[in-house]
Amino acid sequence: MPIDAAKAVAAGPRTAEIAWGHKDVQLYHLGIGAGVPATDPDELRYTLESRLHVLPSFATVAGAGSPGVIGGLSMPGVDVDLAHVLHGGQSVEVHRPIPAEGSAVATSRIAAVYDKGKAAILVLRTEAADAEGPLWTNDAQIFVRGEGGFGGDRGPSTRPQAPEGPPDLVAERHVREDQALLYRLSGDWNPLHADPEFAKLAGFDRPILHGLCTYGMTLKAVVDTVLGGDVTRVRSYRTRFAGVVFPGETLRIRMWRQRGAVQVAVTSAERDDAPVLTDTVVEHDTRPA
Repeated sequence: MPIDAAKAVAAGPRTAEIAWGHKDVQLYHLGIGAGVPATDPDELRYTLESRLHVLPSFATVAGAGSPGVIGGLSMPGVDVDLAHVLHGGQSVEVHRPIPAEGSAVATSRIAAVYDKGKAAILVLRTEAADAEGPLWTNDAQIFVRGEGGFGGDRGPSTRPQAPEGPPDLVAERHVREDQALLYRLSGDWNPLHADPEFAKLAGFDRPILHGLCTYGMTLKAVVDTVLGGDVTRVRSYRTRFAGVVFPGETLRIRMWRQRGAVQVAVTSAERDDAPVLTDTVVEHDTRPA
């Protein structure tokens, strides 16, 4: 069996030293659309090193995204065809604000393997800590088609309840034609996001945007519109990737305020609101913006 669930979960963790500087943070922020308008004080906090604040989703690329989804597929007990792999979901919990420059030890392991019948889901957990203690915990849900049916645990089914009524806020964010080309410089070099010929082999008529780029763009929209631009209010952020985005499209981001959280749905405005991100929740502290 290509996935040995017991062996994958029992395997020892992998550790790596990672480091980042203000250039890495600035490049990431530019890759998710920050800096427009370039002289807007609200944008300069993402782009100017003298006043730099770090969006928590930067945790997904810090240290060039090590080990990333692909790294999870090289863990003991896991031997799968990359053509059958999808990044199904992502969550980030920040334990304290991420510094603009720093280093940490990242510890990664397969936290769970779930049997969904026709597919398996691997949960790749990465925990980062520096000399002062824990910084963040990332969970990447890796969906592997054709690898289920081994009699394992189906996993939790705690999807958030769909929000009622119209959204409290709607924001639209344009995806530039070169967005994926810029975002990939933060460490995800998958040619699916840059090479038209490779994209065609994968079944797309042109390259698609990184799911984690949409993830970052969405969190920035929530922080800017609901949290007063204060990145330190974010406690956790989770989503499920429900569809693709093509560079040049517009993200329609619907937000429902809740006590200590914002529930979000993201669609493609140009494709009749085709779903992009679902089951999306940003948890935050409740001090006023």
